[in-house]
Amino acid sequence: MNSDGQYERRDEPQVVWAVVGTDIGPLLLAATRQGLVNVVFHATDRVRERALGQLASRLGCEPVEAPGAPLLAEAIRQVEEYFAGARKDFELPLDWALISGFNRQVLRELAASVPFGAVVGYGDLAGRVGQPGAAQAVGAAMGANPLPVVVPCHRVVESDGGIGGFGGGLETKRTLLALEGVLPQPLF
Repeated sequence: MNSDGQYERRDEPQVVWAVVGTDIGPLLLAATRQGLVNVVFHATDRVRERALGQLASRLGCEPVEAPGAPLLAEAIRQVEEYFAGARKDFELPLDWALISGFNRQVLRELAASVPFGAVVGYGDLAGRVGQPGAAQAVGAAMGANPLPVVVPCHRVVESDGGIGGFGGGLETKRTLLALEGVLPQPLF
């Protein structure tokens, strides 16, 4: 029995994953029993193998492909709804095991306070977590985000109106911001 009084099935994998096609390319989604733990952009074979190896190393078990696992099936459904314009908020349990400290604090604040269709500056987000001079550290936290799209690091922009950097590439960031009505639709 776990700490919540629920029986755990020992035959269930501890980390499951699936790849979902989206408007920004294939995304790898990975989940533990606690929640969605990783979203990886551009999940080609090479990227997928590297990401799964890193997950195995960091979480101490081999990820198992299981797109029908309940949490993954729900995550896939919500991601598809988001890209179809039918979802503005993700309602998924998240496992923050891949991030800690300041980065976790910043990402949790981002997830809680910056809604669909809105943006926040790096410095503004730093101020929200009580570190007003830490704009560059916020940028590093965005780059370390293990749950992009779901924890919307694409909504963090430069104070001068620039869109800033993005781990998934600037075209991906522009596409996500356009999907949310923040930027005009990209011309590609």
